[in-house]
Amino acid sequence: MDRLTQLESFVSVATRGSLTAAARAEGVAPAIMGRRIDALEERLGVKLLVRTTRRITLTHEGSAFLEDCQRLLVEVANAEASVSAGGVKASGHLRVTAPAGFGRRHVAPLVPRFHALHPEVRISLNLSDRVIDVAGEGYDCAVRVGDLPDSSLVSLRLADNRRRCVATPEFVRRHGAPRHPGDLVRFSCLTLSSDASQTRGWAFRVPAEDGAEGGDQVIHLKPTGPLDCTDGQVLHDWCLAGHGIAWRSTWEVEAEIDAGLLVPLLDAFAAPPNGVYAVFPQRKHLPLRVRLWIDFLKQQYAMPEFWGGTIAA
Repeated sequence: MDRLTQLESFVSVATRGSLTAAARAEGVAPAIMGRRIDALEERLGVKLLVRTTRRITLTHEGSAFLEDCQRLLVEVANAEASVSAGGVKASGHLRVTAPAGFGRRHVAPLVPRFHALHPEVRISLNLSDRVIDVAGEGYDCAVRVGDLPDSSLVSLRLADNRRRCVATPEFVRRHGAPRHPGDLVRFSCLTLSSDASQTRGWAFRVPAEDGAEGGDQVIHLKPTGPLDCTDGQVLHDWCLAGHGIAWRSTWEVEAEIDAGLLVPLLDAFAAPPNGVYAVFPQRKHLPLRVRLWIDFLKQQYAMPEFWGGTIAA
């Protein structure tokens, strides 16, 4: 059996949550899809899916393998497209959405550059902190930051996203600095009052209490303070004004840290990074304009100087 077909079938079943739905999409019998998954699991020697009469769920290994498979299949499609497209130019309407803060800084400046490379593509950019229904609202691609919910969308990791606790030097002089994440209960913390990506709270990596091998575990805390807001930019401004400690993404505060306006706190307990992702609907043939846009983002975000803001507009 073709290994690539096995991977495609696994992605289809995992993203649709059903053998029947995946089989219908590919025009084969559910039994055939089941045999492909069985053969893949036997070849890998690991269980990828837990199948019951009502639903299909991913195992831990299956979740990790799904992301790798999606990335691989996108790269295969791009390689084929680069050969088959030949001299064909990208055209049509590219509809992109991104979170407001991240989008203003790290998506919007790239749109004119992409258009200069592909002048026959018309581009609409939506910036919103609302989680857009990409397929339902007709978008070609969403840029998303942080942990992704399970969905039928395809995701491709573009870059790492790290979060850091920060405060002004004056705040630290007046109130001191926390030495452990547990100390945050004694400090004024600036928190989002409503944000789906932070429902579990601020993440930190601390030594495992039971001394288990491997050493560290990730914990989630929900600090409090007298000020909270639904807008991350407001929290950023409050932090710069010295009103408390904020937990913000590196892309938001790196320039202020470099300038000495903010100081990082609790870096020794920083959690592993999550990601910046391109998210798009499951499609057999992704339009050339979308493939080129995703490749462009990946190339730009791979450059360290991009995050330092030294690339000319």
